[in-house]
Amino acid sequence: MGDLRIGLAGAGLIGLRHIAAIDAVPGVRLGAVIDPAPAARALAAERGLDWFASPEDLRPGLLDGLILATPNALHLSGALAAIGMGLPVLVEKPLATTVAEARELVGAGEAAGVPVLTGHHRRHNPLIAKARAMIDEGRLGRLVSVQAQFWLRKPDDYYDTAWRREAGAGPVLVNLIHDIDLLRHLAGDIVSVQAVEARAARGFAVEDTAVILLEFANGALGTVNVSDTIPAPWSWEMTAAENPAYPASDQSCYLIGGTEGALDLPRLRLWRHEGRQGWWEPLAATIHPHDRADPLIRQIAQFAAVIRGTEAPLVSGRDGMKTLQVIEAIKLAAAERRRVLIDAQ
Repeated sequence: MGDLRIGLAGAGLIGLRHIAAIDAVPGVRLGAVIDPAPAARALAAERGLDWFASPEDLRPGLLDGLILATPNALHLSGALAAIGMGLPVLVEKPLATTVAEARELVGAGEAAGVPVLTGHHRRHNPLIAKARAMIDEGRLGRLVSVQAQFWLRKPDDYYDTAWRREAGAGPVLVNLIHDIDLLRHLAGDIVSVQAVEARAARGFAVEDTAVILLEFANGALGTVNVSDTIPAPWSWEMTAAENPAYPASDQSCYLIGGTEGALDLPRLRLWRHEGRQGWWEPLAATIHPHDRADPLIRQIAQFAAVIRGTEAPLVSGRDGMKTLQVIEAIKLAAAERRRVLIDAQ
């Protein structure tokens, strides 16, 4: 098989990063640009590529795969168009705007036998693969509790765009969905949530702060503390050095604890008693090495392997749906101030 032709729908900021990732992966190439904006049409012309206003306009047989980096509201229609053409599709997070839409999308892909992937790119980070392997190997023992933190300060002009001040556009859906997906990947499915939100710091309709309690299927518990109003280094953006747009710190933002040890991420530092366990005994801290590679590039390479049929999706459409279920449950729990159970389907 020659180079795979991957189309990009949505040539905004994240779309341009996907293009750079495609350019960096051997055996794949950008096959078309799909975006109604004049700048996207100019980009296609500059690269000598076909241009289309929407995924529904694509010519069957032109592409081998499609990335959807369009606005969230267009994910369902774009993905259904790709599935209708038998085209494997990688959909940026969130998979859809609602769980009902996500369920329709996933069902369509599974019925047609067309791979649907979700763009939770952080799972492709080698340090996450290493952390997952350490947990699976039992290095932490039985998981007991996890903590995740997302504290940073978004600049005031971030909210000059009107939709960012409205309900549904806050850090729980826009940012925390990535953290929830990683916690699901590392600690297992989440079966219930409780949450409280606040919007007093800025006074917008959208939340700026939330505190969340998670219950995992394996019996572990978790807490998540999120705010985009606090100048602080404790977030994945500020600690993982995945995106050069953010200044990197040497802090950690996730703590994962088990009966045999505790792991802090993204430092990948494992804490364990050297001999007998007990609070009087010394703790040893070991930072474990791992490969360093751009998760977006690894995501494209994995998408290519899925298209060729040599790998199963690392983050399937169903994974994206389950993560979105947790986010919906968090919003409901915060609105109704109650514990919300999560459907296992």
